[in-house]
Amino acid sequence: MPAETDTEVAALIARLRAGDRGALAELFDRHRDKLRRMVQIRLDHRLAGRVSPSDVLQEAYIDALKRVDHYFDKPDQPFFGWLRLVVGQRLADVHREHLAQKRNAGKDVTIDAPAAGTDSACLAAYLLGGLTSPSHAAAKNEAYAQLEEALNQMDPVDREVLALRHFEELSNTETAEILGIQPAAASKRYVRALARLKQILETLPGFGDG
Repeated sequence: MPAETDTEVAALIARLRAGDRGALAELFDRHRDKLRRMVQIRLDHRLAGRVSPSDVLQEAYIDALKRVDHYFDKPDQPFFGWLRLVVGQRLADVHREHLAQKRNAGKDVTIDAPAAGTDSACLAAYLLGGLTSPSHAAAKNEAYAQLEEALNQMDPVDREVLALRHFEELSNTETAEILGIQPAAASKRYVRALARLKQILETLPGFGDG
């Protein structure tokens, strides 16, 4: 059962509706780990050392405080889904602020719909940072370019399902809700995306045995 429908969360949302802003802090904390993973996978790798996921989440929490009434305009939506939208919008603002003078359509995060798509460049950088990478910088750069190109050729929805399920560690139900598709379709796409990712990684130097 989704966390947004359990008794404790429902009680927190009721408190929030009644004007208790402290309930928002508790709700945000419940989802903080998931939101952090969301930012980690989508934060442009060129901002490493300049912007941290904690920075983004702190600003997003302030945004949520200001916009919480918007959630109650559509109270049937999962609260976590609404928080993802707020965080996604904050992440888009971060990219606009820091990368406006460095725009490269082939490498930038999609900022028009920040919560709707995972950029191939960001996913490639995340994979190279999280897996055993080639030992030489030149080889790693080559692997990055190959990985980004291969990921970019994946179906965008499959790539997003992969990001949500495998890297953000969301449930199949949460993934389906976020993408607006049936759980069965989300599950099939995840299996397909994992198989495709395995094929991609096996072609890269230094990853075939990982």
